[in-house]
Amino acid sequence: QGEKPMARSIDTGTDTLTAEVDDHGVAVITMNRPERRNAMTDDMLDGLAIALRDVETAADVRCVVLTGAGGAFCAGGDVKGFAEGGGAGSTAGTSWDEGVHQQRLSHRETAGALFSMPKPTLAAIGGAAAGAGLSLALACDMRIALDSAVMTTAFARVGLAGDYGGTWFLTQLVGPAKAKEMYFLPERLDMATALDLGIVNWTASADTFETEWQATATRLASGPPIAYRYMKENINRAVTGDLATTLELEATHHRHTGTTADHLEASKAFVEKREPEFEGR
Repeated sequence: QGEKPMARSIDTGTDTLTAEVDDHGVAVITMNRPERRNAMTDDMLDGLAIALRDVETAADVRCVVLTGAGGAFCAGGDVKGFAEGGGAGSTAGTSWDEGVHQQRLSHRETAGALFSMPKPTLAAIGGAAAGAGLSLALACDMRIALDSAVMTTAFARVGLAGDYGGTWFLTQLVGPAKAKEMYFLPERLDMATALDLGIVNWTASADTFETEWQATATRLASGPPIAYRYMKENINRAVTGDLATTLELEATHHRHTGTTADHLEASKAFVEKREPEFEGR
């Protein structure tokens, strides 16, 4: 349904995560364990880190989409694997401290990269998003969801505190009281409620979901990449910074984007009543 021609594939080192870049500059990263609702494995997370390192600096990528295969987004951690392997905190042959450091690196290279990379990131949520899977969706700049999808933090149900930044991302979106409710009492959230709360930006029917997220991604990929870079940094810094810092940052970035060829092209296009063609310079 409206498939875009692929310009190249990214070798992620695993079949559990695929990544392709289309001719419009959209990188589509797909969590690919549909038989387990795309529950995470170490291989999947390592593959995600590899893909994100590629697309963050790749000149042919101007928007990044994270999605899941087979009618799910991501069920989070593999709870069956936890039960069989001694729990989520199992050291598996390494020391406890090394295990913590490895997870910290994984956090930075996945959720951290989606949040901080200087390109728009979009989660296309085509089914259930739970636990750390929800955290990864929240790490993206925007979210579009199938209207029949569901979300849940899920961690309390398996006695875990939560990972991959979900507590921070959700608190920014809904405030601390609602975030605590959603973590302490992990109910299934329907997309109408998620839309009302501002957790998702758009919902779409099964007939239009793929077409709509592709159109949104293509629109982002055709936008002004230098301006997007600094818009994203301004907003991300505003979350934790004070007004004075944000005002100074905006002044610097606004003046800088005013010197770009993209700005001049867009100004001419506005006068000429046509769409601008941004080249990222």
